[in-house]
Amino acid sequence: MKVNVCQLYLITPPQIKDVNLFCLNLETALSAAPVNCLQIRLKKENNECEDDIVILSLFNKIKPICDRYGTLIIINDNPYVAKTAKADGVHLGQKDADYSHARELLGQEAIIGITCHNSKELAFKAASSGADYVAFGAFYSSKTKDIKHKANMEILEWWQEAMEIPCVAIGGIDISNVENIIKAGADFIALSNAVWSNTDNISLVVSQLSQLCHQHTH
Repeated sequence: MKVNVCQLYLITPPQIKDVNLFCLNLETALSAAPVNCLQIRLKKENNECEDDIVILSLFNKIKPICDRYGTLIIINDNPYVAKTAKADGVHLGQKDADYSHARELLGQEAIIGITCHNSKELAFKAASSGADYVAFGAFYSSKTKDIKHKANMEILEWWQEAMEIPCVAIGGIDISNVENIIKAGADFIALSNAVWSNTDNISLVVSQLSQLCHQHTH
């Protein structure tokens, strides 16, 4: 189902050196405004996916916090970890696990989102497969990920008119550029560095982003 008001979709930093501090920052973020979901996306220094045990350890630490605020937890890339953790779902890149395999593994209740870059063809394929959302990006340069695909506002406008399943806008989104993304029709805005790099102002940043979301309805 489409959402009437754009919602916040948080992504963890690629590396978390101090898990206890991150938990405090996460609590600050979630208490500031409603956050629909948090994607655990951990990478090693060489950009390989973090070990399963590290991801599961973080999941167990943050689950009580997310449960307290009604925030869903999505695992990046790995449906096996998502199943082991009993997470709410998984986010799949184009080079990750096959959608049908992930669905069979996780069941019909799981949320499965698929990265579609700036491709209408990939987005149609994801939607027809049964994905719960598609993700378009990157819209801006990002400090947490190397940009290989650039997306434009037109694809958000087109998707909003053409399709029912929600779309997530991702890539370099922050308080300075988010309004154009919301106006173009994003159902969710994915945020990482914009939130976690402002550790002294997390509450203010999250509440401002939420307010901007609520100024525009689809």
